[in-house]
Amino acid sequence: MDKVVSPAAAAIEGIESGASLAVGGFGLCGIPSVLIRALHDSGVTDLDITSNNCGVDDWGLGILLKDKRIARITASYVGENKEFARQYLEGELEVHLTPQGTLAEKLRAGGAGIPAFYTATGVGTQIADGGMPLRYGSDGSVVKESEPKETRELTLGDRTGTYVLEHAIAADFGLVRAWKGDRHGNLVFRTTARNFNPLCAMSGRVSIAEVEELVEPGELDPDEIHLPGIYVQRVLALTPEQAADKRIERVTTRPAPDAVSSDPDVALSTPTAR
Repeated sequence: MDKVVSPAAAAIEGIESGASLAVGGFGLCGIPSVLIRALHDSGVTDLDITSNNCGVDDWGLGILLKDKRIARITASYVGENKEFARQYLEGELEVHLTPQGTLAEKLRAGGAGIPAFYTATGVGTQIADGGMPLRYGSDGSVVKESEPKETRELTLGDRTGTYVLEHAIAADFGLVRAWKGDRHGNLVFRTTARNFNPLCAMSGRVSIAEVEELVEPGELDPDEIHLPGIYVQRVLALTPEQAADKRIERVTTRPAPDAVSSDPDVALSTPTAR
């Protein structure tokens, strides 16, 4: 089946206000920026987002957040996004902070048809015991907090301990970005841009992949495919300009050779961009 659709507006067809989305990426690495921009242009709002974090103030999911299109987010990291932190602390956004490994497994389980699983992560904390602030009031008071989760004593090998029950995430749509993809939806991710992308595609009932390089079926070696096309319903081929339009979350540079001082403290404190 040829799953290629164009333009981006056609790729996101069916995503309506109130939809739940699993969005790939880690920081700004491997984020489906073209699909996110198309979502912003479509005017949808009241979105329920699951993603490792929420972009930065002017890129990625941050552009949806800035215009208050996101009502609820499940994430593991507030990160560099000041608007994310402001909306959360001022009661404009519901935030479900989740341990990073647990978040990954919740997405994978949703795609694998596993409704819930037990993990030791979070036992003895508000993750398991409840009371984590999900939404603040405008006065800084907690107006909604997490409920206690089920725990059980279980034995794994020679270790018996307490485990907390975590429920899987199954989203209406998955949005991901891949390095290469074919017309059947088989995807290859490049190095760290793989991150949460395969898991978010698995979690989505309808998953949409923007690909930097579109190839024909059979051109990908089966051994190099990271995500089989069974998990992908639509493929958006990016233009070279779209594929090259990437941001860096935080830029650090080494000192230029002519700026290096014999004093190591001076040398480290005077980086020069080149």
